[in-house]
Amino acid sequence: MKSALIKLHIAVFLVGFTGILGVLIQLSELPLVWYRILITVVSLFFLLKFKQRLTPVPKKAKFQLMRIGAIIALHWVCFYGSIKLSNVSIALVCFSSTGLFTAILEPLMITKKIKWIEIALGLFSIIGITLIFHFDDRYKLGIIVGVVAAILAALFSVLNKKHLAIADTQQMLLYELIGGFLILTVLFPIYVYLFPTANIIPTISDWGWLLILSWVCTIVAMQLMLQSLQKVSAFTQNLSLNLEPVYAITMAFLLFHENKALHPSFYIGVALILFSVILQMLRIVIGKRN
Repeated sequence: MKSALIKLHIAVFLVGFTGILGVLIQLSELPLVWYRILITVVSLFFLLKFKQRLTPVPKKAKFQLMRIGAIIALHWVCFYGSIKLSNVSIALVCFSSTGLFTAILEPLMITKKIKWIEIALGLFSIIGITLIFHFDDRYKLGIIVGVVAAILAALFSVLNKKHLAIADTQQMLLYELIGGFLILTVLFPIYVYLFPTANIIPTISDWGWLLILSWVCTIVAMQLMLQSLQKVSAFTQNLSLNLEPVYAITMAFLLFHENKALHPSFYIGVALILFSVILQMLRIVIGKRN
């Protein structure tokens, strides 16, 4: 369990950079995710080929993983859309509601009793979002899109937990991202038609940031998350991911001075998120000792 928690929190730290990269990369949200997945799929395929770890996976299992991958791709589009519509800090606080949605979805989709303490901990994040929304409605659309991203993230984690036995974690990630790439390729022409002014061609600097996003924040981070899911619940993973805003918001304050654009209620929301994560970690540690 200790090893799983360490892997989980390293992954959370790495994922914390994704919001910052979403600002540094000038592409619009859907093209950004499309290039991210393209680079990741090609890199992961050749990595597995080189390591001779591409083993046969049943066709039914492949389709299951690809469907799950479509969900994470749409989550990323909504997440970066939330950043573009508001800022890094707002998008990440909305993402923190993932814990609540996981606490609701996990018992419904996996044989597990509803844990009301998990519902209560998840509600801390919702209260934080409500505080921000109530006092500062400049980011209304960004908040709505951010909450949709959180729901998709919760669904992705629960389905991943349910299908962990299908394949090796790296192969799971490969087939999931192939599914994500396919769904975004289908949606790409529709997106360009609806948003003709969207920025869809990467600059030289965009390519550099995309490589970091794909290799470090996707392949390494998601593999660590999948490995941790073998020992911890989807709720614990998603609640731990609430630490992502703490890392990313700190970087956003230092790099982009976002603190100048935020209402004081924002900090109360962040405090509630951090409080819920600490309580859940204490529950795990105490429960393990007992």
